[in-house]
Amino acid sequence: MTVNTNDPRHKSWVRVETGSDFPLQNLPYGIISTKEKKPRAATRIGETIIDLKALAAEGLLDKTGIDPGAFSGKTLNEMIAYGRPAWRKLRETLFDLFEENNPLLRDNPVLTGKVLIPVSSVEMLLPLHIGDYTDFYSSMDHAVNLGKQFRDPANALLPNWRHLPVGYHGRSSSILVSGTPVFRPKGQMRPDDSAPPVFGPTLQLDYELEVAFVTGSKTATGDSITTSEAENAIFGMVLFNDLSARDIQKWEYVPLGPFQGKDFASVISPWIVTLDALEPFRMTGPVQEPPVLPYLSFTGNHHFDIQLDIFIQPEGGKEYHVARSNYKYLYWNIVQQLAHQTVNGCNINVGDLYASGTISGPGQDSMGSLIELTLNASQPLVFPDGTKRGFLEDGDTVVFRGYAEKDGLRIGLGEVSTKILPAKAEMKTTQHP
Repeated sequence: MTVNTNDPRHKSWVRVETGSDFPLQNLPYGIISTKEKKPRAATRIGETIIDLKALAAEGLLDKTGIDPGAFSGKTLNEMIAYGRPAWRKLRETLFDLFEENNPLLRDNPVLTGKVLIPVSSVEMLLPLHIGDYTDFYSSMDHAVNLGKQFRDPANALLPNWRHLPVGYHGRSSSILVSGTPVFRPKGQMRPDDSAPPVFGPTLQLDYELEVAFVTGSKTATGDSITTSEAENAIFGMVLFNDLSARDIQKWEYVPLGPFQGKDFASVISPWIVTLDALEPFRMTGPVQEPPVLPYLSFTGNHHFDIQLDIFIQPEGGKEYHVARSNYKYLYWNIVQQLAHQTVNGCNINVGDLYASGTISGPGQDSMGSLIELTLNASQPLVFPDGTKRGFLEDGDTVVFRGYAEKDGLRIGLGEVSTKILPAKAEMKTTQHP
């Protein structure tokens, strides 16, 4: 009989604190490094890291069909490339090994000494080789909020918005793992519309609360993925902070859209949570009006009830909660996003990343960016100690946390944390007569 790996009644013999993001039912995947050993694949239960390379070396993952060498790389790409049947077999195997009634590892201290590592002893690395990255614009509340600020409030959405998942191709080389500090970017801005542009560090640095999915399969140029096929190509999800320099973005984005205001840094959480782990939290999405074109139609539930929290911690200060949103607020879902990405024959690869776009909800306290929360800094946030924020300041640390919880089961995406450092020394520029 197949065990339900989402059943909250199952516990692990590995200690899991109450309220942990990482119970036995999660089993996310990441890349770890320790002082003694090179980077390799791992999973996590509670505050304990499980070394998948070490498990494979003991022959305990043989029945997954995944070559042991796939757990030894600097990224998860080779492991992910085995496809969804192998992902599920690996999940089932790990669930069985660490379920409280299985003595194989539990009662073998020599073996557990080889495969279990405290979280405090590892460094989390970027889990993927990300060849390509797309950022969508799939939250209607976010699109409306920005449209009201910068366009006609009565016609906040652009004409195409309800017909297709708007997106752009971003810069994958500047995607960083949580905990990596980010330098304030520099660029051209035009703060005064009646004066020439100026150059310098952005004065309007913002975060964007997003969730991204990772593809686990490859297609050829000219092929398309249907909405019914899309989830078989999606490995899992991460939290995503799409940092944005609003003043640089405003000056440059016409006519070709985001460029240097976006491509200096984006940050992801280190653990990839599989769709199978999120299965209990599926839900229906909003009614889409007008009806979508046939290639974007779908059956089933492809939205997920994932609570998302935003915190800002000024340097040397306390961490303040500034907003709470939810992944369920997206208008366009993951299968529509991937179907639209590939409908023109665009090929995809293992490890590609597809971000949701800023996730905002219907209320003031559920907006996913500072430009929305503060009305472009005209109504700054005021923290309990009197500190104010219109946009991010040097020394600020932005933290996103996300989890789904229902019927005694909590599955977390962990957190993505980013500290803002001052801009590097000004570059020398040539003065023209």
